Order: sequence, then structure tokens, then C-alpha cells
Amino acid sequence: MKTQVCIIGGGPSGLLLSQLLHTRGIDSIVLERKTKQYVLSRIRAGVLEQGLVDLMEQAGCADRLHAEGFVHDGTLISYGQEMFRVDFTEHAGRPVVVYGQTEVTADLYAAREAAGGAIEFEVEDVELHDLDTDAPYVTYRVHGDDRRIDCDFVAGCDGFHGVSRKTIPTKDRKEFEKVYPFGWLGILSETPPVNDELIYANSPSGFALCSMRNDNLSRYYIQVSMYDSPEDWSDAQFWAELKRRLPADQVGNLVTGPSIEKSIAPLRSFVCETMRWHRLFLCGDAAHIVPPTGAKGLNSAASDVHYLFEALCDFYKGGSTARIDAYAQTALARIWKVSRFSWWMSSLLHRFPEQSEFDSRMQIAELEFLRSNRAAQAAMAQNYVGLPY
Repeated sequence: MKTQVCIIGGGPSGLLLSQLLHTRGIDSIVLERKTKQYVLSRIRAGVLEQGLVDLMEQAGCADRLHAEGFVHDGTLISYGQEMFRVDFTEHAGRPVVVYGQTEVTADLYAAREAAGGAIEFEVEDVELHDLDTDAPYVTYRVHGDDRRIDCDFVAGCDGFHGVSRKTIPTKDRKEFEKVYPFGWLGILSETPPVNDELIYANSPSGFALCSMRNDNLSRYYIQVSMYDSPEDWSDAQFWAELKRRLPADQVGNLVTGPSIEKSIAPLRSFVCETMRWHRLFLCGDAAHIVPPTGAKGLNSAASDVHYLFEALCDFYKGGSTARIDAYAQTALARIWKVSRFSWWMSSLLHRFPEQSEFDSRMQIAELEFLRSNRAAQAAMAQNYVGLPY
């Protein structure tokens, strides 16, 4: 087989890139290790920056997002019994949209299928070859059959554990990582959200987050030990602990019910330099990971897709390699700022194992400064709704 861009990974970033390229007549093939059903079963956060919404519109995939997504003009932050609101539209001029990542992925699959896009599922033994030449190719196996794709470029959208980043020689990449000493226990419940907006909570017992998927589907998280497992927590224990971490007036609005999904997500920050090696480009989790505190995982992948899409359009339209050559530097400049914001929010809202009383007082002082200072709120709002591409 031959294509112009071979995309490794059939998650939202790989699908979005493929669909955007299609709108410009650029051919691609997507290779996915799992089944479509498995990809769509993964539960992920769903706070979308306007930049990602714009890309979905550009890709022709935003109708359901606009019909079913929740526009949020701000967010709530609590500490102890205190709570305040940061207004996004006032301080940053635009909102965010709450729309599940699973729904984004489903919309992109539907668009690629409607366009007759080539997607191979259940691929194994993927290997990238001759990336340092002008004739790279990809080999893999599907249900025992050996296959090969010749292409111009390879886009590695295959996540942290994928083959793409590992193909880059270790001497040519530098990796930075911070592992947090806790995780997020999250549950999905068929209950109305406790509030119309997200609540980020700092409490003496640890962090909590109240989010939602729709009017009768809520997503809640609490900070737990990195050594815990979901089986350690009954639904009753989870709800009791969540109540301990929220202001009393919000607890009074909380509707509890059986969990329909329960999982623990570890928290870490990770950045790989470089994001380009000859004809290979890394996008999303293949190149960087952020803790979920600032809702930047999918959104930072979308910015990579934007930069790579524009670079490939320049190349195929007029033969220019300027944006291709600048891809890694351009993408990383934004990624490090996004990583800083996620680190800041994580440091502000979580309780750390060796946190001293001084450290706790500094958190409260920072929260009270944020509560009372418009410039601080503007800085948070501008980062939360998304830095410009």
C-alpha cells in the first residue's frame, strides 16, 4: 500500500489529523493496535478548549458537539468551606466546552468512515523504517498477515507506550518526567451534576473534582494513594470521602448513586524533546503527558495536530518545508507552557505526603490571592481556556 501520511494510533489525535488532511485532499492511513470498540470504551476527561472546537469545526465534525456540549463560562474553586468562581469569559474572552473525549472520538470515527478513510484495526508488530530517507515505510501484521505501507511521512499518535517515540534513537531525544505520589480515583454515575460548573476542591483530606458528562451523568474524582486500587474503594466509601472534601452547601446538592465505571489514574508530567526525527513527527501522549488537573491532555494533543496539519499543507501545496522544520520547536514552546500550568494547578490543589504546615499555609495564601486578585484570575483563565496556537 502507498499513502502520503501514515498515522500510527487511532485515538482522537490520529483521527483528527487524518480527517483534517482529508479536507485538503491529502491521503492518509491510520493504524490502530486495538479494536474500534475498545478505543470507544475508554473513559477520558472532556473539557475542550476553543482551539480544539475550532479544529473539530474545520474537520466537519462539530455538529453533535455544539448540540450536546455544555458551554462553561467559568469554574469554581473551593478550599475548606470557602468557594469562589473564576469567570473565563470576563478574563479571557471565551469559554470552554464540556464534551466527553469518547464522544469526540466517536464523531471523528464517523467522519472518517463516511469519507471512506482507511483505518486498520488490531495491528501488531508495527515497525518504522528508513525515516531518515525520503522514502520511509511502515511494516506491521494484521491477523497473521504481513503488510507494508510506503509513505512520505509518519505521524506518531500512538501514546506514551507506543512504538513511535521509541523508534527515535536515545541519543537524539531527551526526556523529562515528574511522577506525582498520588492518583485520581474517578467514578462515573448516572446522577445529576452537583453544580452547573466544575468544582476544583482543596481540602485537608486531599483534592477532589466534580465534573459532568451530561444532565444525568456525572464524573467525580478524589485524590488517593498511588498504591490504591479501585477495588479498595466501595461506592459508599467514595461518596463519604467526596463529601468530606466539598463545602457543606455543595454537599447538600450532591446526589449519589451506584458507580457505572470506577478507575484510578496516575499523575505524571512528561515531555520528550524532540518531537520530530527526520520524516517522523510525534503528537499528543507519544511526546508529552500532563496531570489531568488543568484538563490539558487532549487539548495539548490538538495543538500538535494543528501545527503538523499546517506544516503538511504547506509542503503539499507549495513544497515549503519551513513549518515542517520548525514543528518540534513550535509545538514544544506551547507544550512547556501547558505543562507549567498543569503543574501549577496540581501543586495548588493536592496534598502531598510530606507536606508541612508551612506548605499548607502557602497553598491557602495562594488560593486567597487568586480569589482576590483580578490579574491572577486572568492568568488562570487565559491558561485554562487555552493558549493561542
